[in-house]
Amino acid sequence: MVRAKLRKKYSGPSHLWQMDRIQEEKQIRRSYGCKNKAEIWKVQSKLRKFRAQARRLIPLTGRQAQLEKKQLLTRLFKLGLVKENAKIEDVLALKITDLMERRLQTLVLNKKLANTVKQARQMISHGHIQIGSKKVKSPTHLVTLGQEPEISFAGNSPFISEMHPERVAGNEKREKKNRGQIVEDKALELKKESKRTEKTAEPKKPAEKKSDSKKDAEAPAEVEA
Repeated sequence: MVRAKLRKKYSGPSHLWQMDRIQEEKQIRRSYGCKNKAEIWKVQSKLRKFRAQARRLIPLTGRQAQLEKKQLLTRLFKLGLVKENAKIEDVLALKITDLMERRLQTLVLNKKLANTVKQARQMISHGHIQIGSKKVKSPTHLVTLGQEPEISFAGNSPFISEMHPERVAGNEKREKKNRGQIVEDKALELKKESKRTEKTAEPKKPAEKKSDSKKDAEAPAEVEA
């Protein structure tokens, strides 16, 4: 039996050695914990499809076109990529980071179930995360708005205990960060207050009196009788 060759569901960059693109991909990979650049290219391909569909539908006005526009906007709204009253032109403004923010890996970190983006990926891959009652082991899974509140630890995961060392360490780290931020805010406020006090304490300089020579020059000349 001959197996059918699987086709790639994404396309890479047309020019591999572009410094600006390489730096952007490097930053995205670091921020969102991508395993490799292929994950970024998959998201970019999905984004290109959304934009291409929007560009095709914008000039059309028929009944079928209106139906397709509604279907596209409904799908993107469910994914949390556009607002409920968005227009088809708003699809063209989507960025790759908008899709990256809807990945399961990012949302696990944002919900403070993990301490780092890498730990979030490891938890998902090892079956510690579930959506509703179903385990999801794909960090790249795009989460809908309806699924987002259902993200939690799996019932048999050791992380479900709040006394797990990793959760305790994460809570302590966040508390220290919050305390440090409070101290910085107070220091900044005191600095501003001291500057305001210095300004109000500065003595006002007395107005300079005009010299007699200036007075004589400015005085109107007497008209001879």
